[in-house]
Amino acid sequence: MRFSRRGLVVGLAVMLLPLAAQAQSPAPKRKPDLGDAAQGVYSGDVISDSKGSSQSNVTLTVTRVGVNLVKVTSDYDRLPVVTVPLTRAMGRILQARGDSVFLLDPTKEPTSLDVTFNGEVSWSGTRQ
Repeated sequence: MRFSRRGLVVGLAVMLLPLAAQAQSPAPKRKPDLGDAAQGVYSGDVISDSKGSSQSNVTLTVTRVGVNLVKVTSDYDRLPVVTVPLTRAMGRILQARGDSVFLLDPTKEPTSLDVTFNGEVSWSGTRQ
């Protein structure tokens, strides 16, 4: 059985067409979760530190890293990077477990956030 070059090219194109269409289709949208709601930049102050003094004008960045999971970073070296699993209770978003307290109150305007890092340093601020 002999195949013509043209027939081979057409046959191959027909077989690959569904794969090309699938590769170009946008990824399915995911349902927003608590990480999406918490994600953002917050400005505030270190209000308590077991190993030092308070600090004004500290920025926290909350980044969604997974389903109901955020990473909290800051521009102040004293505050460690923490990853916090989230849950919702009484209209607030808070840590599901762990030794870092995360309390986001979306009912306030602007949205308020309070974080205690590893039980040592407390920060309080609002969304920018």
